[in-house]
Amino acid sequence: MSREVTEKQESAGEANPVRGAAPAGASDRDSAARAVREMFTAIAPRYDLLNHLLSANTDKLWWRRTARSFANVLAQPGVHVLDLCCGTGDMALALRRQSPQAEITGADFSHAMLVLASKKSSQPRAIKWIEADALQLPFSDQSFDLVTSAFGFRNLADYDAGLREIQRVLRPGGECGILEFSEPQGTMGKIYDVYFKSILPRIGRLISGNSGAYSYLPASVERFPQPPEILSRMKAAGFRDASWTPYTFGIAGLFRGKR
Repeated sequence: MSREVTEKQESAGEANPVRGAAPAGASDRDSAARAVREMFTAIAPRYDLLNHLLSANTDKLWWRRTARSFANVLAQPGVHVLDLCCGTGDMALALRRQSPQAEITGADFSHAMLVLASKKSSQPRAIKWIEADALQLPFSDQSFDLVTSAFGFRNLADYDAGLREIQRVLRPGGECGILEFSEPQGTMGKIYDVYFKSILPRIGRLISGNSGAYSYLPASVERFPQPPEILSRMKAAGFRDASWTPYTFGIAGLFRGKR
């Protein structure tokens, strides 16, 4: 059964310290961003294979469900969409399938990921792929009707700065959707914990040959704030109607908000 965490469950009024990704060896925001970029560039050739394998193809369902949840926005004439931290482009492609007429831009700071993304998209209505830092987007204020991010937001070196940048490029009334991993509770949480922290890193290292990336993955999910805190940060950044909807027993979930 689906449930939602809303702004009513926030701990209002508390100051939000700076939070962001913290790869091993990173000492500040710049070094954290650099380490993340280098890590994803290194695993790019095996990224899709591992994602599908390690999630048993559930990731494809999550992308489609997220795209469908924004059907009303995507149906608007002349809609402009930004898929942030787009990786190899699967979320952007799910949006394209939902809305063949939308103007879609995919942005990521890993050139290697964008090369793979560009090979997946084709004419007509090709997606624009742009190499860009999510914390310093090369877009004018109020450029997009919808901004999405699928499993990339937690890798930002500063979550609040990322939210403010999304808010900046959204048009009034525009929406954002952040699809991210979470840590499920109860029995499912215990099973997930064993798989995610013990089995997944071993498989990832075996297939990718990268000893750090798939140890970083569970650590980054564990570090990522729980839904009520992210909702509080979204509100502080200026988003309204913030909500979180869990997917697949809470293994992942969709944060939504409006400008």
